[in-house]
Amino acid sequence: MPRAGLDPDVVVRRAGALIDEHGVEALTLARVAGELGVATPSLYKHVGGLDDLLARVGVAATAELAARLGAASRGRSGRDALEAIADGYRRFARERPGTYPLSQRPQDSDAWTTAASDAVTAVVAALSGYGVEAGDVHRIRVVRSALHGFVDLERNGGFGLPTSVDESFRLLVEALDATLRTLDAA
Repeated sequence: MPRAGLDPDVVVRRAGALIDEHGVEALTLARVAGELGVATPSLYKHVGGLDDLLARVGVAATAELAARLGAASRGRSGRDALEAIADGYRRFARERPGTYPLSQRPQDSDAWTTAASDAVTAVVAALSGYGVEAGDVHRIRVVRSALHGFVDLERNGGFGLPTSVDESFRLLVEALDATLRTLDAA
């Protein structure tokens, strides 16, 4: 019988927290079980092994990113919405340094497809003031690539010069705004 209060969501949340704290390489079922106060075999009542657990953490991270982007941009439009999703994206990567990369890994599962679709929907809604629609894959990719590239460099210490990274991010958003307005006019 499963331990009271332990379910797949609890296991996934604990694994995600461990990944954010120690990195994905440090995640083992034994470590998750120890954190939850159960024997390792008990986890198999809730997840199908380490690969399944990592996949579930990836789905949860993607869903959380989608929710944050949607909440950040709700009720905003144009540059204000762009700034909101850019800041939300960057904040998520900073607050969830281990699970952020998992939110960027495609999976062959309905749960991941739904979470990823929700993220795209949030981005499209935020960029609708620029004329971006769901089928506008190229402009969506431009924004995602710019934001991911910046936060990935930042996460990995790629900005070593003693110049404000915040100012660089502001300029990136400004450049995205100008690009999206130009592409809309074209």
